[in-house]
Amino acid sequence: MNYDWIFKPLPPQEVVRNLSAELNISEVLAQLLAQRGITTFEEARHFFRPSIDDLHDPFLMKDMQKAVRRLNKALEEGEAILIYGDYDVDGTSSVALMYRYLSQFTSELFTYVPDRYTEGYGVSFEGIDYAVEHHCSLIITLDCGIKAIDKVLYAKEKGIDCIICDHHRPSEQVPEAVAILNPKQEDCPYPYKELCGCGIGFKFAQAHNAFLGKPFEEIKPLLELVAVATAADIVPVNGENRVLMYYGVEIINTHPSAGIRVLFPLDKSVHTSDVVFQAAPRINAAGRIEHGRLAVALLTENNYDEALAKVKKIEALNQERKALDHSIAEEALEQIRQRGEENHYTTVVYNEAWHKGVIGIVASRLMETYYRPTVVFTKSGDKYAASARSVRGFDIYEALEQCSTYIEQFGGHTYAAGLTLLPEQYEPFKAAFEQIVAQSLPTELRAPQLKIDATLPIEEITAKKYAILKQFEPFGPENMTPVFYAGNVVDTGYARAIGNKEEHLKLTVKDRDGKQYLPAVGFSLGHKLPLVKSGRPFQIVYSIEENHFNGQTSLQLHIRDIR
Repeated sequence: MNYDWIFKPLPPQEVVRNLSAELNISEVLAQLLAQRGITTFEEARHFFRPSIDDLHDPFLMKDMQKAVRRLNKALEEGEAILIYGDYDVDGTSSVALMYRYLSQFTSELFTYVPDRYTEGYGVSFEGIDYAVEHHCSLIITLDCGIKAIDKVLYAKEKGIDCIICDHHRPSEQVPEAVAILNPKQEDCPYPYKELCGCGIGFKFAQAHNAFLGKPFEEIKPLLELVAVATAADIVPVNGENRVLMYYGVEIINTHPSAGIRVLFPLDKSVHTSDVVFQAAPRINAAGRIEHGRLAVALLTENNYDEALAKVKKIEALNQERKALDHSIAEEALEQIRQRGEENHYTTVVYNEAWHKGVIGIVASRLMETYYRPTVVFTKSGDKYAASARSVRGFDIYEALEQCSTYIEQFGGHTYAAGLTLLPEQYEPFKAAFEQIVAQSLPTELRAPQLKIDATLPIEEITAKKYAILKQFEPFGPENMTPVFYAGNVVDTGYARAIGNKEEHLKLTVKDRDGKQYLPAVGFSLGHKLPLVKSGRPFQIVYSIEENHFNGQTSLQLHIRDIR
């Protein structure tokens, strides 16, 4: 894939110089801070030293008082409560969090995660029937429910109250629930709008904990689950999310529960990237291949040996998921080629045999080949179900809204969504989606962009700079891993292609004067080997990371692209 290299705008140099002097850091690090909106010593202090005191009062959230009162009534009167969550990482982490919090007060607790294949996303009639069968009079939905108008009405008819904790965009009409906790409601005064579903579940627990007059420390261990969900759900890692993740990752590294500990290697510190690439795919695999309840069982497990047995089963499902998404992606690419759709503005593909649990991953894989809004459909009962993914800067949810004539149901975010439609609407939807994207996708968004924070010649890379860069963590949207540019880079002569298909690149680079030598790796850059070995200087876009090998830790470059 060919990237457009885009340098981020330079902040005012006076701001950079002042920050550099006040903080006693290099100007390139001060520039990174200013690009993130941090322009004063005090703002930098809050950024580098997040505090629990920076969390907002949960009672600022609309309906929080109602939710806490209804929950407390249920606990005092011994009502049976159903905790209902989606089958992805955010949903299963939310269910685990609420179960762990409420189990200290009552044993009348049940959990429910819908079956991805028979029920689909969100609140289902089957889930409410399960609540009826178990005599539950209160359902708490997590990471879903904001569009479940008919389901909440059905629950009400059965004598069941609902408290909805959701972070997806509400429609004009919302369910008749006892309380709706969702900062994205237009009339919700809560100052931070980007919490994930698990984050909202935590704020609910925080509010109830405060209502009981208990110290925050009692619920702090739950932040490990919020960190996992926040990292996996690709929400902004700024403001309150940064605080929640900072302390959540700290707990994972110091006092994790058994179910979290087994998701990571025991011999190294856990970083945000480990959560995204190691923990999240395995937690997701449970709901994708078998059932999300396996993930909830793992995330609520306190016994290490039991947790190890559970994670081994989930890892086997993850290996099955990998094989499936690879083969389906190949089939989808062949379908695009056979139909001559390589030059379309969108990718819309369908096969009734494709596994519903991996079509979201397949959509992301297709984006790696054809960088454009993508929708992957499969058969689900008598309907077609799809996962949609978008390119950076293009709101796919809004595009789907414009195609709503052809859609039975949809929901999601700016960059990811899910939808269902009737088989006869597939071709009309495909044509309409192509037309809408062709008309509204700006030219500059049709090629992937590699955004560069700053120029940093490799001879200026030092251990001290990297030690400060590490303090920029946790990374994620709105605070991505810093990406640098360096020109006049030379290969030392030992570059080689690695990987089963020699798709990756391993090399050692130096500046032209030979002042600094650094090992480097470039994933999916094996095809750049001739350029690197040509003997001519080249340019790189890279980030800096630690390499752990044989008990030794050293700096290496993660090369994103080469010219």
